[in-house]
Amino acid sequence: MADELTPETPETPELQEETEEPIKQRKNGLYPGVSDELAENMKSGWADTELRDLEPIAQAAETAARRAALSARFPGERLVIPAGNLKTRSNDTEYPFRASVEYAYLTGNQTEDGVLVLEPTSDGHRATLYLLPRSDRENGEFWLSGQGELWVGRRHSLSEAEKLYGIPASDVRELPQKLKEATGPVRVVRGYDAGVETALHDKVTAERDDELRVFLSEMRLVKDAFEVGELQKAVDSTVRGFEDVVKVLDKAEATSERYIEGTFFLRARVEGNDVGYGTIAAAGPHACTLHWVRNDGPVRSGDLLLLDAGVETHTYYTADVTRTLPVNGRFSEIQKKIYDAVYEAQEAGIAAVKPGAKYRDFHDAAQRVLAERLVEWGLVEGPVERVLELGLQRRWTLHGTGHMLGMDVHDCAAARTETYVDGVLEPGMVLTVEPGLYFQADDLTVPEEYRGIGVRIEDDILVTEDGNRNLSAGLPRRSDEVEQWMASLKG
Repeated sequence: MADELTPETPETPELQEETEEPIKQRKNGLYPGVSDELAENMKSGWADTELRDLEPIAQAAETAARRAALSARFPGERLVIPAGNLKTRSNDTEYPFRASVEYAYLTGNQTEDGVLVLEPTSDGHRATLYLLPRSDRENGEFWLSGQGELWVGRRHSLSEAEKLYGIPASDVRELPQKLKEATGPVRVVRGYDAGVETALHDKVTAERDDELRVFLSEMRLVKDAFEVGELQKAVDSTVRGFEDVVKVLDKAEATSERYIEGTFFLRARVEGNDVGYGTIAAAGPHACTLHWVRNDGPVRSGDLLLLDAGVETHTYYTADVTRTLPVNGRFSEIQKKIYDAVYEAQEAGIAAVKPGAKYRDFHDAAQRVLAERLVEWGLVEGPVERVLELGLQRRWTLHGTGHMLGMDVHDCAAARTETYVDGVLEPGMVLTVEPGLYFQADDLTVPEEYRGIGVRIEDDILVTEDGNRNLSAGLPRRSDEVEQWMASLKG
């Protein structure tokens, strides 16, 4: 990684003063400074690279409609939605940036330090997108700053941004002073930009800001057509990622779960933005750890592999799919018994997903099936109604049977309980259905043959006008179909 001229990363623009500070040089860099002659030379001789034929982003109409809905909910109030800033990973390296969901949902923009401001007008709001402009060539920022375009790539100009996102754009470095001078009621989405929050510290309240976050979360409960299309793209890439993994299970056996993680990651990066969450590549007893993301264990023939993974599209929509696969391609008798019980539970859960149904119905339907099997196998004393009332099945089922899905893997998390968990399903909602059974390796309450077996099956389900559609139906679920599918991929 080059370091000859790279300076220390300057403070985020939200925290800079109007007067520009000199660009700092990195300690221990090989060049002690910049001569006047070189500085002058770097200012000129560059071609005009302004992009003049840009078309609006694909979701421009949808983001405009979302801003209009937000405007209608908070008339007469200034609304501030930041993208967030780069976060340091170590020393002078940063984590890859991912804009806040609220900001990306309302703008389609994904660049760091951006801020969407809706200023109240007599008939609604005027939106402004505050962004960093192109790197300055006069002061040397473009080649001396750690975030200059010769180091991290070209930014869009403000005029280019206006064409892409359909929102007037201004220099974000001017925003802190404007926010300090703002009058009237203001709300901000907290937790993403400390500089913005500092500028507004005497104008906002936690309660009012929480209302804004909750509303933006609930807006995403029902997906529009663009969002459904993006989720299908994410799922389709995820299906291909699972196929990639099955084809290299022999290499995973020779190495570790990390080979599986890396194989899926390649598909995510080639076809999307990233993985939507840390891939769970859990082989053998690791499948009983719900969020096993260390992925450093062995992959052995005769064991099961629980792979929970999702590709995130370039617009941030993620799939969330789980399959539990026999590493050698064939379920043992006890593995098949447990797997088929989970499959039956998932079938019951999916069948309960339909418009007008309670959100909880799919969970209750799946848990009932699992409780019935646990009683049938003699692992817990019935009757089933008693088991469900006391939650005794949870020793082995552990988690809820699903969650909303979208730009976050656990989407709409800030929504009110009465509109989410205690709500009613509507067409356009997308949720996961993912029952599981997990028999820990040290669980002495079950026969030894059960111990160390974990099974989860998860699909992404769209609520339709007349029922549901399984977006991830491209991956087989039934145990015999899983075996046939794996055999075909292994040739």
